[in-house]
Amino acid sequence: MENSYFFKCIDCGKTYKKDELEYVCPACAGGQRPMEPTRGVLKVVYSSCGGGGEVLDSASLRSDGKTDFLRSNGKIDEFHLISPLKDRSLFPPLKVGPTPLYRPERLCGELGLDNLYLKDDTVLPTGSFKDRASSLVVAKARELKKDVVVCASTGNAATALAGMCASVGMRCVIFVPAGAPPAKLTQIAAYGADLVPVEGTYDDAFELSLSVTREFGWYNRNTAYNPFTIEGKKSAALEICEQLGKKAPDKILIPTGDGVILAGIYKGFWDLKQLGLVEKLPQLIAVQAEGSCVITKMFEQAGVADFSLRSCRANRARTIADSISVTAPRNANWAVKAIKETKGFGVTVQDKEIISAIGHLAKMTGIFAEPAASAPLAGAMKLAGKDLLKRDETIVLLITGTGLKDIPSARKGIKIRKPINPTLSAVKKIFSSCL
Repeated sequence: MENSYFFKCIDCGKTYKKDELEYVCPACAGGQRPMEPTRGVLKVVYSSCGGGGEVLDSASLRSDGKTDFLRSNGKIDEFHLISPLKDRSLFPPLKVGPTPLYRPERLCGELGLDNLYLKDDTVLPTGSFKDRASSLVVAKARELKKDVVVCASTGNAATALAGMCASVGMRCVIFVPAGAPPAKLTQIAAYGADLVPVEGTYDDAFELSLSVTREFGWYNRNTAYNPFTIEGKKSAALEICEQLGKKAPDKILIPTGDGVILAGIYKGFWDLKQLGLVEKLPQLIAVQAEGSCVITKMFEQAGVADFSLRSCRANRARTIADSISVTAPRNANWAVKAIKETKGFGVTVQDKEIISAIGHLAKMTGIFAEPAASAPLAGAMKLAGKDLLKRDETIVLLITGTGLKDIPSARKGIKIRKPINPTLSAVKKIFSSCL
């Protein structure tokens, strides 16, 4: 059974009935300019009354036993109990979570953090966190009787959408920068998506996809633009809470580009707090590449009002971490607000630190992650050295994508021996110091 919900604009606070619009607040979007954060991003708010008010109506959900079920013998990560779908059978058949939450003992000892955890989303069906959003968006598209879903992506969101659409026989059209990692382009094409590489950046692809949406009426999955992307991504927060014994961690380090994963984690814990299932919101730490750190700068420079189109164009994103390489972060406004509300902060890491973290994460934990997904470890290593992470805090690093997405980047920080002759003496020569 569907939970009743309405939309609330995160910028102006105006509310809309769920059937009133699809994407963004028209009152705010009227002032939207190309190459700037999306204005009028919508939050899904659950309520029995269908509109008005900021607080999630926990009484209405509790009245049908959902809150009591979740608090006692039920699992908080039963996502369908706090979701905007009428019928959970609409979800694609590919299983999206729960993913493992590991406590890596060797890494805990090295960093001096007793309660460090890794949320491993490399094991999701198409290999990244973006499966969470794409699964829900495809389900919603099916509910709305849409025939075609379109999106712009640096690679992972597109791959996730292509995989989810393939699993239900739905057509999708994908716009990606032509310079996206070949593995991601190959994966998208293998799923049978209509792949359209764009000569330009992710931001160029994003603007083009919006034009296509307006022209052809296709259902748009774009991050933040479609409010259900954030609802899908919040499922990770519900899983983390369940896996920690129905508790929120103290801090979560999140690889941040557009700011939608960060907003999704925030939204998940916000929903749980409104329902009385957790007492606090975790501190959210945005980990950004030094060459793509608009959200961190916005936060440090007092926020949204200081952001300008000029500053965006003057600071084109440049980083090896393609999944968080964004010149105009589309969900910057909400991300900055979430960081402030949770008393979090941002940390930037250099590309060389990200590359080093790929190998270090793999060597210390057995998890092979792409550059963006390794950024949280690079951030944790930097923060632990500055005593900004405390030994007794419960800290979660989001590992958001498999290293198989971008082998060339991983190779930059890893040494592979030259081939040897197939002789015992050649082997002895390699290992002479330890035999």
